Amino acid sequence: MKSSVRVIFHIDLNAFFASVEMIENPSLKNKVFAVGGGLSYNRGGILTTASYKARKYGIRSAMTVSQALSLYPKLIVVPNRHGLYQQYSHKFISYLKTYTDLVWQVSIDEAYMDVTDIEGIHPLALAKKIQNELVSLYKLPSSIGIAPTLFLAKMGSDMKKPMGITVIRKRDVKQKIYPLPIKDMYGLGKKTYPKLEKLGIYTIEDFVNPDNQTKVLSVLSQTHFESYMKDIHGLSSNVVDPSKYALPKSISNEMTLSFDTDIEQVIKDTLIGQLNDAYPRMKNDKLFTKTVGIRLRYSNFETTQKVKTLADYTDDYDTILNIVLELLETFYTGKPVRLIGVSLNNLKLKTEIQKPYDLFEYQANEEKLKKAYTKPENEDNEK
Repeated sequence: MKSSVRVIFHIDLNAFFASVEMIENPSLKNKVFAVGGGLSYNRGGILTTASYKARKYGIRSAMTVSQALSLYPKLIVVPNRHGLYQQYSHKFISYLKTYTDLVWQVSIDEAYMDVTDIEGIHPLALAKKIQNELVSLYKLPSSIGIAPTLFLAKMGSDMKKPMGITVIRKRDVKQKIYPLPIKDMYGLGKKTYPKLEKLGIYTIEDFVNPDNQTKVLSVLSQTHFESYMKDIHGLSSNVVDPSKYALPKSISNEMTLSFDTDIEQVIKDTLIGQLNDAYPRMKNDKLFTKTVGIRLRYSNFETTQKVKTLADYTDDYDTILNIVLELLETFYTGKPVRLIGVSLNNLKLKTEIQKPYDLFEYQANEEKLKKAYTKPENEDNEK
């Protein structure tokens, strides 16, 4: 009988893009570098990942190149190679599935595993084995959280980076979760935690303190508050169900900038980067899209989403890219932007797409079938 208490891993690849670049170019290993920039390097191109050596100087993802260079003038900026990152991501997930089919990939560099029913090895030993083999086989460092729920496993993987393993049981919550800064609570928005801090809610312990409930509810709805309380105390979801997420109806990617920009080349580069993250996910699932969209949020928090629906389904990258750029050119107003995203909607498997009836193609196929089932005149002689 399966245990009612699940053992969930959350595996998070450390500084993934930077790790891949060091694999491909070992000379970067001891350098201070970041990944990103794009075509607009000299005009504020955006970083997607900073190496750990760069992070020591305060350099972070979503920062402009110029901001990063002001912190460390000798910073090396390596261009994004999304196709390459997707290849390593595929290796990562394929490796995890050698242990169990209960693997849910939640982004290019992180996944949940339910290892409850894996016998013959202690979960901590299994986590160390997975962590070591990801390095020995693929040179990919990772951090792993082990917990009875998805939320606590995610919190655990974030606690020790790089190459950390953190176990969080329900009885560990007060010791390991309560002292954490409120900004480290998974799922709490970047706009929400500063509001809580202004009210004196600095830690997760402050958040769960009954004396502070009125303050918290002035920022969060009752529903959200109760949901977070369940998360914190290990009462939320423990289900890793890959089939639930295997075929999404839409795939989207977006980035909130650390600055507002009206530089069209920066916006264009970011859109392309978001597409380059979303597109491989669609291709890997053998999906086709019929509706392509872009999403922009301006400095006044006004958000606009524009889409274009095609006559037929497609998985052609150039077709999708041209639509994204066309939507930007048509609808961008020139106002400063703070969030940029791409969406691939109205998705279907190729096998689900009904091809329009074509009389000429039908006749050609009939001829092929006729030839296939007609015995050649000299067939008996050849035998």
